[in-house]
Amino acid sequence: MDILIIVIKIVCALVWFLTLTLYLTWLERKESAVIQDRIGANRANIFGLRLIGLFQPFADAIKMIFKEDFVPPFASKFLHTLAPFLSFFFVAVTIAAVPFGDRLEIGGRHINLQILDLNAGLLFILAMLSLGIYGIIISGWASRNRFTLLGSMRGAAQLISYEVALGLSLIGVIMVYPSLRLQSIVAFQGENLLGWIPKWGIFLQPFGFLVFFFAALAETKRVPFDLPEGESEIIGFFTEYGGLKWGLFMMTDFMEIIVVSCLVTTLFFGGWQVPWMSADGFHFPWGGTWLLPHGIVVLFQLLAFNLKVFFFCWLQILIRWTYPRFRYDQLMDLGWKVLIPLSLINIIGTGIVMGILK
Repeated sequence: MDILIIVIKIVCALVWFLTLTLYLTWLERKESAVIQDRIGANRANIFGLRLIGLFQPFADAIKMIFKEDFVPPFASKFLHTLAPFLSFFFVAVTIAAVPFGDRLEIGGRHINLQILDLNAGLLFILAMLSLGIYGIIISGWASRNRFTLLGSMRGAAQLISYEVALGLSLIGVIMVYPSLRLQSIVAFQGENLLGWIPKWGIFLQPFGFLVFFFAALAETKRVPFDLPEGESEIIGFFTEYGGLKWGLFMMTDFMEIIVVSCLVTTLFFGGWQVPWMSADGFHFPWGGTWLLPHGIVVLFQLLAFNLKVFFFCWLQILIRWTYPRFRYDQLMDLGWKVLIPLSLINIIGTGIVMGILK
């Protein structure tokens, strides 16, 4: 029975993850069209029904699956094939540690709404995201193209630089919520500050949130941080790819958007927590209560988590279509000279405040 529950949770999480990934491609095309006063993708239809282009992601997927898989004759075929799967795999497995809700009670059984409730879940996600860099390096190397190799090395330098700021920005969060277990971090945020302000990370670690968000944007390799793919300056690391392999690289980019949104939601915006709601319903700070059945509480938690994730996915796409690309020296200066010092200042400030409050 336990194995069956785990399988069901994996299937549900992957369906949610991959479906949202597909429709982020539609959202990006529609959102960019609105910004640029265009209509956007709307040609794919089923029996003449277009539904504002909602069938477009499936049309794109079919096209990529049946498109010719071309491998340059001078490339290493095995490594050329392995690279996109490495990038895809290491991002996909991170969803296993993300808590979607608290617990679901069915027939006296308590089912955690999380695939793996790891004691070091935060480190697991960061480690998996870090390993994705091998897909970038191998793709440039295996293509046997000096320009794609330059693109992959530039991408590796960017990701390593911003991972330092990303990790340091989370130390303040760990100091405030003394745990690496994501469910525990979310549970800590269910408490209230001054009796009515939720103890969300955005209120306790605002500078940590800013550093984390900008560093995470750079980790997704998208505008204004898309230097590994800056076609106007140098060809990208997956130029020699086409068909499904190219599609896996693009899907990985959108999956990273979702993972970043899940982390921001979990660490800084209460995760599945709803303000003033506990396991039996709402307990308002002004004294009122609204008791709810367990199933409705779980539904509220799932809805709250999804709405927060959807908002940050939308925000990242908005940023991508609003700002121009940094120069490479500006990109590295922002990481090493701005974000890392700010994260260190945040750690020192957090320690001082916690020492005073004790």
